[in-house]
Amino acid sequence: MRGKTANQRPMIDNDVKRLSRLTAILTLLQSKRLLTATTLASKFSVSNRTIYRDIKVLEQAGVPIITEEGKGYSLMEGYRIPPVMFTESEANALITAEQIILKNRDSSFVTEYSGAINKIKSILRNNTRDKADLLSNRIVNYQNFNIERTSNHLTSIQMALTNLNKVQLNYCSADNNETKRMIEPFALYYAQENWVLIAWCHLRNAYREFRLDRIQSLVILNEKFEAHKISLQTYFDSYEKKIYP
Repeated sequence: MRGKTANQRPMIDNDVKRLSRLTAILTLLQSKRLLTATTLASKFSVSNRTIYRDIKVLEQAGVPIITEEGKGYSLMEGYRIPPVMFTESEANALITAEQIILKNRDSSFVTEYSGAINKIKSILRNNTRDKADLLSNRIVNYQNFNIERTSNHLTSIQMALTNLNKVQLNYCSADNNETKRMIEPFALYYAQENWVLIAWCHLRNAYREFRLDRIQSLVILNEKFEAHKISLQTYFDSYEKKIYP
């Protein structure tokens, strides 16, 4: 039985990869007007023949793919998943926000937002999508033009915050003193081009602030904590009183 299970695992892994690729191809088809087999093959590091088979599988599943000989693949107008529509001005707002977020210092945040934007573009009507693509190519955020990614923890911390999971982290202070902390994430804010985490610190037995670019490593623990009773405004009011008594 063990030998059979071991032999089956590569087949299962291949099926998972293929399902993931099929989903990604469908998303790309919804986010762009026309895609060639060569473009898709290059993106997913597979052969053109594999893409041909993937397209056939999607067609057999009922996805209305239009094949234009010598040009590529597109989806029939009106085919959208999920059934949500954005106005042109809403799409423009999202595209503008994308240019700002692409300059963010946290790479995990940029990656997640880019993925979300691709999904949003996939449900735009063709004419709205064309205008959104035009705006995307004609709008630039020169703030922090040569931005350096300094952290990759925002997405993990957000998940820990919303799911009430304690976090173990190694933190390097401004004076290069590294400590290990057990914390309970409370809130996040963005200031001076850096994300800052407000958390209850078990080491200091008080609320402390941690700049994400100074977190050396972190582990999301299975251990839960009770939701914090104070509001963010209450925290800020208390913080100001300490500074300006």
